[in-house]
Amino acid sequence: MLIGIDLGTSSFKAIAVDDDGVVVAKSTATYPLINLRSGWSEQDPAEWWRATGEAMTELAAKLPEKGKEITAIGLCGQMHGLTAIDADGEVIRPAILWNDQRCAAECDWITEQVGGIDRLVELVGNRMFPGYTGGKIIWLRDHEPENYAKMVRLLNPKDYIRFRMTGLYVTDVSDASGTGLFDVRNRTWSLEALDAIGVDPALLPDVVESIEQTGTLDNEVAAAWGFPADTPVFGGGGDAVIQTTAMGLVEEGSAGFTVGTAGIVAGGLSRYPENPGGKVQVSCGNAPGHWHIMGNANSAGGAFQWLRDSLTPLDETEKLSFETLIGLARKVEPGANGVLFLPYLLGERAPNLAPDASAAFVGLTQMHDISHMSRALLEGVLMNMREILDICISAGLQSDQVIASGGVTNESLWLQMLADILGREVVTQVGASEGGAYGAVLAAGVGSGVWPDLTSALTQVKVEKTYQPDAAAHAKYQTVFGAHRKLHAAMADVYELARTAEGAA
Repeated sequence: MLIGIDLGTSSFKAIAVDDDGVVVAKSTATYPLINLRSGWSEQDPAEWWRATGEAMTELAAKLPEKGKEITAIGLCGQMHGLTAIDADGEVIRPAILWNDQRCAAECDWITEQVGGIDRLVELVGNRMFPGYTGGKIIWLRDHEPENYAKMVRLLNPKDYIRFRMTGLYVTDVSDASGTGLFDVRNRTWSLEALDAIGVDPALLPDVVESIEQTGTLDNEVAAAWGFPADTPVFGGGGDAVIQTTAMGLVEEGSAGFTVGTAGIVAGGLSRYPENPGGKVQVSCGNAPGHWHIMGNANSAGGAFQWLRDSLTPLDETEKLSFETLIGLARKVEPGANGVLFLPYLLGERAPNLAPDASAAFVGLTQMHDISHMSRALLEGVLMNMREILDICISAGLQSDQVIASGGVTNESLWLQMLADILGREVVTQVGASEGGAYGAVLAAGVGSGVWPDLTSALTQVKVEKTYQPDAAAHAKYQTVFGAHRKLHAAMADVYELARTAEGAA
């Protein structure tokens, strides 16, 4: 039996998978976000660890006796977050997350110190996005020097869980790629970049390939959860990358769309892709000698959650459900009767690097109601991701077919709408809703010898459902998409007004 865990932005997921690749048990636990200011996003790592314990204990209880013969545990988690650790192994402050937008100025400073965007991309393969860990490190140094002085190690979120599980300060190559300080071409920390910005390499964790073992489960932790002592723990991957692996996209081929809290358009490559200007994000792949190309939208399914949570206080009987909003959206024709939604609730990373951007409904009249807003929100999220696909195609990604993953694969409206907006076949796969947790299982299975390599492991991934684009809907969406892609530039004055108002406050 193999265990895959996924430390997401809003919840922790654990799954158990047999040697045939079949999910036999799963469990989840949730934790809150901390939003102290607009554009800030933090979480308490103690809440991650609490949720991990709850979910893993529940998972162990669901396994039959034979299932308790655990072969390996693989890790997956939200990328880019900064978890600061002191000399005693204690967390210094709440973790600053991937969708936090506070460090745009620090990212610009890093770029300047290294020698400009072209030199930065040459060294690490990417521009310094505000979501990346690198800018957060400098922000902490400049704005909280007392906390920076205490920090002896920094970890990405899933690697904090690894530390609590094994006692080791380790990350994998795909998660390290998302720090903006990792030489993606050569799969090692960029000492030149670190020296240019004055960051001690000793702060950074050791790096392994995704299929390498990283210690074993601590005996006390294993006993508390109900798992075997000394269970091997493997490298795993950052969620944006390993979710793509879980879709079978290790080599060149179809494009992957992962629609979770964020939206990811991605694919695998067997060659290192050049990235002039850093227009896309390039990471090490989960298979040695492979790479990963993607664009990441900060708000996707998270925008839909925002809409539900915003409307819930109006429902005096019970918490408003996603199913209710989906049902309302189904009643509206493609194009939402002229309503458009720009999903920049957390600023944006792609298709436009715009940390100060904000979301907007455009085109509302008294003829519209919440059903139109719900439909427009879904469409706006997917059109934003279509813009990212166009950029990735220009960088070499193939996309005749789209493989969909993430939580929205449980809802057919999202998937049919995606096919209609893209004008391409969309397929889902068995286990797709398990996302990165399933990819973590595959990596751990290869590392522990269940499968000889990721290519063999991916034979477990089977097509589940296929969605063909509706010609009439696609034609309508072509017109809507033309209007949608103009919105970002048209809203520039609004973003500036909001930024100025916040600064004055």
